[in-house]
Amino acid sequence: MSLSEQLQEHKETLILALEQEDSERLDQWLPELRAADLSEILEEMAEDDDDLPSVLKLLDCLPLERRANVLGYLAGEVQVEVAEAMSDELLLSVLEEMGSDERADLFNLLGEDRQEVLLRRMARQEREDLKRLASYEEGTAGSIMTSDYVAIPSGMTVSQAMMRVRQTAPDAETVYQLYIIDPEGKLAGTLSLRQLMVARPGAQVDELMIKDVISVSVDEAQEEVARLVARYDMLAVPVIDPDERLVGIVTHDDAMDVAEEEATEDFHKGMSIGQLEDGVSRVPLWSLYRKRVTWLVLLVFANLFSGAGIAYFEDTIAAQVALVFFLPLLIGSGGNAGAQAATLMVRGMATGDVGVKDWGKLLGRELLVAGSLGLTMALAVAPIGVMRGGEAVAMIVSTSMVTIVLFGSLLGMCLPFVLNRVGWDPATASAPLVTTVIDACGVLIYFSIATAVLTGL
Repeated sequence: MSLSEQLQEHKETLILALEQEDSERLDQWLPELRAADLSEILEEMAEDDDDLPSVLKLLDCLPLERRANVLGYLAGEVQVEVAEAMSDELLLSVLEEMGSDERADLFNLLGEDRQEVLLRRMARQEREDLKRLASYEEGTAGSIMTSDYVAIPSGMTVSQAMMRVRQTAPDAETVYQLYIIDPEGKLAGTLSLRQLMVARPGAQVDELMIKDVISVSVDEAQEEVARLVARYDMLAVPVIDPDERLVGIVTHDDAMDVAEEEATEDFHKGMSIGQLEDGVSRVPLWSLYRKRVTWLVLLVFANLFSGAGIAYFEDTIAAQVALVFFLPLLIGSGGNAGAQAATLMVRGMATGDVGVKDWGKLLGRELLVAGSLGLTMALAVAPIGVMRGGEAVAMIVSTSMVTIVLFGSLLGMCLPFVLNRVGWDPATASAPLVTTVIDACGVLIYFSIATAVLTGL
């Protein structure tokens, strides 16, 4: 049974238990479900069945800590609906049990009046920490970091540091990486828990720590943070403020969420779709229409150039009607080759594998690869050209195939660099954009070659 089928079965069981008010069955099933799985079930209930009261009843059956954990997995829209249905006292208790980063995310989704009420009821230290985390700009390291980490003051011995770990571990996001800070709160070094456990009890942590620490600033773009975590296989990366003071860490799981989010955004842009505020199954229909319609309408008018090109070469087409048979094949091949090249470059730039400095080298490589592809495709289509229109048509189609594939590949490769140079997202060099440009240019290339050859004959 697949995971989705299992979740559907669990959902039906929970709904039935709620309807029958079977608390014994709820007590049996709820502990067996992982927080992430339970949150997905609750989301489906809130969205598909519009059954928020049942969602609240299920959450009420959970212990406070587990309730906070499940709430942290819910989509933002559902989180707000659940939070609005809670009393101030209950919501405050749940927020206190959530991780600092999840707490800040939920806090930012609430209305200003509710935020003020909650802040007034919080302890001073928690209030200041929440306000600080919630103040960072969306999409930066500060917006995804957590302040729940183990910090050890410099000058401590190993035994003192172990005691500090025991004291702070229950509230920490991770204890496998420890951070040494100086009296001013600046990041002095880092130490793994393994190093601490095997060291002499009387040794100084300053002697054991790694001083060359990889860190990021609070205003660093979140995709750069995710790339850094992936590159160096880090469990967490420390975040420092402009004064080099340690203010938080970005853990590996949060970096993975960012990588997934950025990859999804690039996929959407790659197909000329604007950034969606939520998942495709949850975004409103009007928003889905609005995000897709702009580029599609623009590309409709861009495709008129293809029609104009065909109209311009009416005499050539009339002289050799067989040329029309190969038109979709040629411009489709050029569009496919261009889309492939654009995708490779966009993804390479997104992962940091290639940069503007590599343009010259990549251009030479693409010339060789695209030329080879064009020749191979020309050889494949030449016999069909002979059968449909004779040797002249075969020569026109073969020459056009090499030229169009070469042009399309080079355009697809270069366009992301051009967009990056002018400050646009390279992902905008999407398959629809590349193929539309190549369609228009391919028509001109094909019929220009055909006119030249037929005139010569």
